[in-house]
Amino acid sequence: MNLSVLGVPTDYGVNRRGVDMGPSAVRYAGLVDELEEIGVSVTDRGDVNARPSCPIECEEPSLFEEIRDVTGCVADSVAEAAHDSVPLVVGGDHSVSIGSVKGSSRDADTGVLWLDAHGDFNTPSTSPSGNVHGMALAAALGYGGFSDEDWALSSVEPSDAAVVGARSLDEGERENLRDSEVSVYTMSEIDSRGVADVIEDALAVIDADGLHVSLDMDWLSPDEAPGVGTPVRGGVTYREAHLAMENIAEHAEVRSADLVEVNPVLDNSNRTAELGVELVASLFGKTVF
Repeated sequence: MNLSVLGVPTDYGVNRRGVDMGPSAVRYAGLVDELEEIGVSVTDRGDVNARPSCPIECEEPSLFEEIRDVTGCVADSVAEAAHDSVPLVVGGDHSVSIGSVKGSSRDADTGVLWLDAHGDFNTPSTSPSGNVHGMALAAALGYGGFSDEDWALSSVEPSDAAVVGARSLDEGERENLRDSEVSVYTMSEIDSRGVADVIEDALAVIDADGLHVSLDMDWLSPDEAPGVGTPVRGGVTYREAHLAMENIAEHAEVRSADLVEVNPVLDNSNRTAELGVELVASLFGKTVF
């Protein structure tokens, strides 16, 4: 396998600083070495150029102009890398995934597996915070007002998208998801059925040739991954996360992936970045035996 790493050091979609240092933290945690040890040929293509965000005291979290610019750069970079490799986008906040989904689906039939504590299916009219990282999936799928936003809209059909592990949904977001064709599997389902069965069902509903896997580190319990901006108690465990990655690797054609929301400012000894690297390795073929 040939894999291309694309860093996107942005925090435009959130109102807490630090997540823009995520790509550096993940690289420092040994991403390239971990993948090369399992036989993956890795090319680190560096970072997508991004302008500095507003100062720390900025009161406007929704920097749509900057997010539009970054989305275009990420989409072009992912589409180019996908010609001869599997692009891995390392963020940055989850708004970077608007670009990676758009780029991955530009010339291919792609479905989306969204591993996240949140649905990221708010729109500007339903979001309590206005933070675009909570709108990323809705934007990429063209839901609501995003249907006219060509900068965000991907070629992914909503019926070919699944959210797994949701445990914190805003009221308007919940209604948006119910109104859509997106499949949603909550943490309650993982608790009652097991993560392997839930992942199997999610992959089964995605009727596409290839898969984009978007891994938000707040999908895991904060006990496992403390360095995230929006932690929610009761997430997947260390072993459940690895099992999910191993099952995806075995049963799906992964065309591209994201690793997002690693915030080293909030982390403990780079623990979250290191775990992210481990999970990426499992996603791309590392097994115990």
